[in-house]
Amino acid sequence: MSLGDESAADDRQRTSLRAMAHPLRLRMLSLLTGAELSASEVARELDITQANASYHLRALVKAGYLIEAGTEKIRGGVAKKYRYIAGEMPADAVRHEPTDAEFELWLIAHQAELRRRLLERSHGIFDSDAEVWLDPEDWAQARELVKQASMLVHDRAKPPRSEGAKRVNFMAILFEMEQ
Repeated sequence: MSLGDESAADDRQRTSLRAMAHPLRLRMLSLLTGAELSASEVARELDITQANASYHLRALVKAGYLIEAGTEKIRGGVAKKYRYIAGEMPADAVRHEPTDAEFELWLIAHQAELRRRLLERSHGIFDSDAEVWLDPEDWAQARELVKQASMLVHDRAKPPRSEGAKRVNFMAILFEMEQ
């Protein structure tokens, strides 16, 4: 790999990380997990302007988190439809060790989104918190089970407000800690 290739890869990784450092973009990814929606539809669902939705959707496409999943004709124009497919997006293959400043932005966005979701809950919470020591095999199994649960939630997500479907939150963060 040439230096130019490494620089381009670093830029893509930074763009990807920065895209995830905004609570509205986190909401958009969740919204677009179960449906292909246009910027206007995203704007209506999130109660934001269409211009704001378009701006953030373009940033997510550029960062590799969304695909343009088609178009639809609307009042003589054409609207792009966007979609998030967990585990299959170009950004999913990008791994970047963030700077402290980048990580802080990511953390603030996730804290804000978790707070919003918790305040909108309708029933009790199932939560699990553990800072423990595990054998490597047990740690690998736990990560795999959470990954399977995550893929189940993403693969079976329905469009917003689908009849009979429940609006739910699934958030999991697993990581190894310093000794």
